Amino acid sequence: MSERYEPPVTDVSAPFWDATREKRLTIQRCADCERWIWYPRSACTGCLGEDLRWTDVAGAGSVYAVSIHHRPGVAEMNDRVPYAVALVELQEGVRMLTNVVDCDPESVQIGQQVSVAWEALSDGRNLPVFVRAR
Repeated sequence: MSERYEPPVTDVSAPFWDATREKRLTIQRCADCERWIWYPRSACTGCLGEDLRWTDVAGAGSVYAVSIHHRPGVAEMNDRVPYAVALVELQEGVRMLTNVVDCDPESVQIGQQVSVAWEALSDGRNLPVFVRAR
């Protein structure tokens, strides 16, 4: 398989990407209002508190929405089409935009149970993708 688009690391997202090196899925949780936060931010989306703590999660959830891409969004995905882009709702209630892999993309359905899997990136990080729950 070809190289894939590799997301950049920012100061705010660095703890997330560091955890992926160990294949740990971690998301932020506000220490003030206990809201789960995804994608990485510097302030809580609920109370605007800045005491956000990285917390490991199991990586289990369900497909909330799905789109099958027959044309790649970026050149690095040219030889991966078709692929499933899904909004996965984790058990914690946050939704992650990701890929569902290791299956026929056309078979991915809303409500389907999925779990996190990992795709190695060139710099030692791992990209969280999802597979059908077994």
